Amino acid sequence: MDNAFPYFAHGKYKALVIGAHGALGAAFVDAFSSDLQCAYVEPVSRGSGSGFDLADEASIRAQADLSSAMGPYDIIIDATGALTIEGVGPEKSLQSLHAEHLKQAFLINTIGPALVLRYFSPLLAKGASVYAKLSARVGSIGDNKKGGWYGYRGSKAALNMILHTAALELQRKNPDLRVIALQPGTVRSALSQGFTSSSTHLLEPSASVSGMLQAMKSLGVKSGAHFVDYKGTEIPW
Repeated sequence: MDNAFPYFAHGKYKALVIGAHGALGAAFVDAFSSDLQCAYVEPVSRGSGSGFDLADEASIRAQADLSSAMGPYDIIIDATGALTIEGVGPEKSLQSLHAEHLKQAFLINTIGPALVLRYFSPLLAKGASVYAKLSARVGSIGDNKKGGWYGYRGSKAALNMILHTAALELQRKNPDLRVIALQPGTVRSALSQGFTSSSTHLLEPSASVSGMLQAMKSLGVKSGAHFVDYKGTEIPW
């Protein structure tokens, strides 16, 4: 990856990737590790030995304290999220809705990431820093043409609102901060397995990450958050 973020005024930058053991998280770590401009990348995941768990606020706070030792970070990527939770996939109809599954969908895809944003955003460097979170096109209300997938759609739409709201707040202190909701495309991963047909064009994780990095590189400063896909195309909220 050649000079992915030229707007980091000091040249070298530090990156932090949350969800680093997932397909996309690992690909982000690989991309940063291979970039000569990246001075350091900090991987965070449930398997990192720190006890980090999206469902446990205390563990999120504790991990942020640990990660602060190597900060501040010029770019933070939150690559967490789940489509199938405890063996249950997305609902296709209202009759498939169950309270507990909805709670879990919002816990993993909205509440956990919101708390990650709370505790990790203070680790961002001053100036032209980036906070990016994997979202999903199905979280777009304006782009919803098919319905279904209630919990996943709802939790991602709520996530997008939190990102946009947080961006407005954080930019009062750092106007050059970019907060970005990213749609990675349909990626060959454990998350997409079982929800793609033989005709679906699947991206390799490295290709998706390369696209998202290029998309982030081209985004200017704006009030609030960006919502773009891996090709850099803006998605309606």
